[in-house]
Amino acid sequence: MRERIEELTDEASAPEFWNDQERAQRSMQERGRLERTVSSWERLDGLLEDAATYLDLGADDPEAVEEDLAGCLNEALDGIEAMELQRMLAGEHDAANAIVAITAGAGGTESQDWAAMLLRMYLRFCERRGWKTEMLDLQDGEEAGVKGATFAVSGEYAFGYLRAESGVHRLVRISPFDSQARRHTSFASVYVLPELDDSIVVDIQEKDLRIDTYRASGAGGQHVNRTDSAVRITHLPTGVVVQCQAERSQIKNRDRAMKMLQARLYEEERRKREAAQAAANAEKADIGWGSQIRSYVLQPYQMVKDLRTQHESSNPDAVLDGALDDFVQAYLLAFADVDRSPSGSL
Repeated sequence: MRERIEELTDEASAPEFWNDQERAQRSMQERGRLERTVSSWERLDGLLEDAATYLDLGADDPEAVEEDLAGCLNEALDGIEAMELQRMLAGEHDAANAIVAITAGAGGTESQDWAAMLLRMYLRFCERRGWKTEMLDLQDGEEAGVKGATFAVSGEYAFGYLRAESGVHRLVRISPFDSQARRHTSFASVYVLPELDDSIVVDIQEKDLRIDTYRASGAGGQHVNRTDSAVRITHLPTGVVVQCQAERSQIKNRDRAMKMLQARLYEEERRKREAAQAAANAEKADIGWGSQIRSYVLQPYQMVKDLRTQHESSNPDAVLDGALDDFVQAYLLAFADVDRSPSGSL
């Protein structure tokens, strides 16, 4: 890691380094991650050396160093656990930014309201971690909630953490939209993609695309968008559809949508390989797209349970407010050995 830091530092000193802004930013982000990792190792090394010193000092009088030694070892243990979690984020794209797509299932207003609840949950989770989010596409429901939403997440290991959330999420509650106060079950799907860099090549033929434009929704008054700047791209061979209305420029929205399509096709291929590997090993759970991964029960009792890891919480309010760290960590512990690294081109 130190050698790589030196390489990146040398690259950054070149006069033409900032000519390519995106490449330069990726390089600086990589160097920052490596420097933080090396710093963590050095800190742990120092703590363990201190512990050894306390042991030597306490050879004749253990009680004199007991408190200092315990504090040193506890701090080292916390650091080691944090490094262990970091080790689990070693997938090919785990350090990348992420694109999150949420789609309401069948059930009209109920599922659309549930999709909106999930959207808020993930935005709060990102906010808690200090990540930046940008809404790329938002389709409001007819009465409440959203039919679908896609947003980008910029932050360290955003994809590594958020990939734990891909799948179908199930909600059981007394419906606020049912005049008879009956219990309803709603579904919504979450799809998480890595934001690919230029080193990943996904071969997409122009003849395989259908590109539609439409008027973006948004604020009214002087801010209303009066042009067909929003873009929807359909990949005909697979039926994959992506759309973007974040920018006022149709060209920029098309570029963003193409990046989303590349990520989606790459991730579909990755999931096929992951599913094939999981099927070959009966001890590994199926974590492919379309599987129900988690249930959120608000009535008649309160519980959130992940069906892959069996991790659960009796505080759904906190979970729906973005307290997802325990669920993510349980997933990473359970599936750390799953191969997530297809080749760099498709």
